[in-house]
Amino acid sequence: MIRVRVTVPGHTYDAIIERDLLARVGLHLRELVSEARSVFVVTVRPVRRRWGRKLMASLASAGFTAKILEMPDGEPHKKLRSVELLAERLAELGADRDSVLLAFGGGIVGDVTGLVASLYMRGVNLVQIPTTVLAQVDASIGGKTGVNLKAGKNLVGTFHHPLAVLIDPEVLATLPDREFRAGLYESLKCGVIGNPELFARLERADWKNLRRTPDTLESIISESVKLKAKVVSADERESGLRRVLNFGHTIGHALETDSGYRRFLHGEAVAWGMIAAAEIAYETRTCSGETSERIIQALLQFGPLPKVTANSRNILRLLRSDKKTRNGVVHFVLPSSIGKVEVVDNVPEGVVLQAVDRLRELSRPSKP
Repeated sequence: MIRVRVTVPGHTYDAIIERDLLARVGLHLRELVSEARSVFVVTVRPVRRRWGRKLMASLASAGFTAKILEMPDGEPHKKLRSVELLAERLAELGADRDSVLLAFGGGIVGDVTGLVASLYMRGVNLVQIPTTVLAQVDASIGGKTGVNLKAGKNLVGTFHHPLAVLIDPEVLATLPDREFRAGLYESLKCGVIGNPELFARLERADWKNLRRTPDTLESIISESVKLKAKVVSADERESGLRRVLNFGHTIGHALETDSGYRRFLHGEAVAWGMIAAAEIAYETRTCSGETSERIIQALLQFGPLPKVTANSRNILRLLRSDKKTRNGVVHFVLPSSIGKVEVVDNVPEGVVLQAVDRLRELSRPSKP
């Protein structure tokens, strides 16, 4: 078992990484919640079908009477309507202030359930049980919750830290290949922003082999979690250091919004965003051509990525409404070397437009 501590003002919790942890969720929850309380599992149908029985058996064996609430699957359902429907359902089922919500799914389930937990009866306890690579290495750590608006990604949200994050790498065995690869982009992000050894491992890795080597995969997950926990513990609310976690998210979020949240998985959009950031860093002389190319090639090796068709001017317009834009100025997280990034706020518009144009070029099939 690997235990990673997250410490923020007024709250400390652990991310626990262990194979077959799903069978012991009930025991861990009993340690966190001493008295019997109502437990509500929020999930999506594919996760419930594959892993729901095992989780519910674990909770029952620890003396918890749990109820399952399903939400629709997919990024288009990451919206306030889903929050309202879940809250209404909780009220119908008698959830009170002592209830505990278990977010059992990927990043969308974690974000939506976290937002519900922060709002229902002005706040109830939450446990994150992430079931995708992206959620395990990134989304479940740090207390961010949020839903999308038509205007942009994650524009409505709160900070609501869980009692614990319980990570079982074995649930990734049934994850579709595309979802698996999408999560690895977030681990590559962790390497670029603060762990060059992790980046080098992934740079050399064959993602198919990672699926067949549990020890290696568990190590990559734990190193990513440690990096995220370190940054969050130093800067809970993105006032300084935590901004480095947005590497790739500036243009990545704009691509998601432009496509109506239907073309890209989140990790795929972030991958394109990191490629754009590497291009911008080279053009602004923030990093060398060698560094930029290493980042781009490491990301492309886990491909294929969905095609970029967005109009560059439209992406620029969307950037101005991103929550990371301050006083009308777009801030970019750019690599200066592998393991180090900078927050830059003076990128010329022409360089941004050129970077998005480059994404379209890279996503075109190569001619024979």
